[in-house]
Amino acid sequence: MTAHGVPPPAAGPRPGDVRPTAAFFDLDKTIIATSSATAFSRPFLAEGLLSRRSILRTAYAQFLYLVGGADADQTERLRERLSQTVAGWPVAQVSAIVAETLHESIDAVVYAEAVALIDEHHRAGRDVVVVSASGSEIVRPIAAVLGADDVIATRMTVADGRYTGGIDFYAYGENKALAIRELAERRGYDLARSVAYSDSITDAPMLAAVGHAFAVNPDRALRRLAAEEGWGTLTFHRPVPLRTTLRPAWPVATVLGAGLLLGVALLVRRVIRRRRDPRDG
Repeated sequence: MTAHGVPPPAAGPRPGDVRPTAAFFDLDKTIIATSSATAFSRPFLAEGLLSRRSILRTAYAQFLYLVGGADADQTERLRERLSQTVAGWPVAQVSAIVAETLHESIDAVVYAEAVALIDEHHRAGRDVVVVSASGSEIVRPIAAVLGADDVIATRMTVADGRYTGGIDFYAYGENKALAIRELAERRGYDLARSVAYSDSITDAPMLAAVGHAFAVNPDRALRRLAAEEGWGTLTFHRPVPLRTTLRPAWPVATVLGAGLLLGVALLVRRVIRRRRDPRDG
């Protein structure tokens, strides 16, 4: 295992090897130095989706979870808090807020080391997949800006354009590993030659699903497990402005498509504002 976080040459393509490989990155505290949901709490609060009380209650639930460990009861309580918080939110409004405040919310908290690794994996011919327990409406725009090839994220139940409070798929714990194996089956990834990165012991199943695992700024339990399993350990400590770190890598058509989606999202947000106040021009 190499110190800088990319598997040795033996893990790369071999003569006659046609199966692709992938690098799976946890998002929170691995690619970015905070929680992705927390990063957008200020614009959600400003737009009336969150109250200060709900922010405090959710933060307290997360604190209890971190202190209490990763048992089933704590996991279920955290999932219930997530469901209760977003119930009734308009999906279009959430997407519009994320699109408009994306750089404002995450620019300063992206690890330069993670961006460099993503670039290195792409140059080595590996797909990059961002894996997160946060909702897909938050994770996908972040992953797109990072140039990731795919996303595994929590999918909330939607009816009539609003979150119901239900969860179709919770991308957490063993579910992350399950989703990685399913994606590998569809894409033909050779998981034995693939790579994964995470900071938390709750992602042990995800790290164990690949042949090359790295604990990034690991918590105590993950650091101990990494030593037992022979996984690499990395330290990321340089959050830098995202726009100064990324190199243009997308085809022109993809960039234009992203711009069109952003325009639609902003238009939806404007319509929502007008419905609130017809005088708002």
